[in-house]
Amino acid sequence: MRSFVPNESFSEVSGVPVAQALRPVLVNGGGGFLGSHLCERLLQRGHRVICLDNFSTGRRANVDHLASNTRFHIVEHDVRQPFDIDASLIFNFASPASPPDYQRDPVGTLLTNVLGAVNTLDCARKTGAIVVQSSTSEVYGDPIHSPQHESYCGNVNQIGPRGCYDEGKRSAETLFFDYHRTYGIDIKVGRIFNTYGPRMRLDDGRVVSNFIVQALRNADLTIYGDGQQTRSFCYVDDLIEGFLRFSAAGSACNGPINLGNPTEMTVRRLAEIIRDLTNSRSRIVHLPAVTDDPRQRRPDISRAMAELGWQPLIGLETGLARTVDYFDGLLAGTEKAEVV
Repeated sequence: MRSFVPNESFSEVSGVPVAQALRPVLVNGGGGFLGSHLCERLLQRGHRVICLDNFSTGRRANVDHLASNTRFHIVEHDVRQPFDIDASLIFNFASPASPPDYQRDPVGTLLTNVLGAVNTLDCARKTGAIVVQSSTSEVYGDPIHSPQHESYCGNVNQIGPRGCYDEGKRSAETLFFDYHRTYGIDIKVGRIFNTYGPRMRLDDGRVVSNFIVQALRNADLTIYGDGQQTRSFCYVDDLIEGFLRFSAAGSACNGPINLGNPTEMTVRRLAEIIRDLTNSRSRIVHLPAVTDDPRQRRPDISRAMAELGWQPLIGLETGLARTVDYFDGLLAGTEKAEVV
């Protein structure tokens, strides 16, 4: 696998001048859970792909299976530092995303989202690339209104322990739209709701991976709070399809747009489903509630349906079964588990 330095111009790839080849697609955070699936799908569609990642929370194991593809290249780089890569399309997926990860270094998380947005937009400004931002349902905070429509301005505690991520993503959205209005950059902002699937880490810290790993080990399934808080879970393949459709939509379709599954359920019910699916002997136990944990999360996807013709197709039990198989393989040592 050939690696490039971040400021390389990519005037030639595999001996073919850029003028004779398609410009690559750049995926910031391409070694992460979502980014690696995106890289894979882009390669399947015939694109050349550059994966930019500092592997602070992403894993090389997520993209090892792409190493033999001559259209795939890695740039090891931190988006908090400027970079200059010629690409036709940039997906900015670089950020810690699970609470344990983004709370471990809250200042770094905020700067990754803010400086990462600035550096990505500056790169797009030089190259004329379309740039797609992976925002989050966390911009809605602990919502007062449900389902959450893109017009809802949210209820975020900007000084709480989750604020580094929530406000980082909100600030990034502001930068994207200000760059668009000021410099005419072709932007797209997608708000991701809870997503799950293969390549989540064993120690990811999000509710689906926590429950599956605990259930497979017959350990207690730990619920923080009363378990009546709700979430809406989208399988990773559906989410990536949404982003691919969004990236191909016309310049007038720039969002923000919700991408998630509108089927809502309690965290307690999710624990029960996973316990049954794994035939686990685990007990369900309750621990103290987490500060600023949203009580409700459900996307209004009417805009995505109308503008992208997109909605999730993979049912929860189907997606969970695939995810259980993946984690079962990790725990059995049949797949590479590089726990960060």
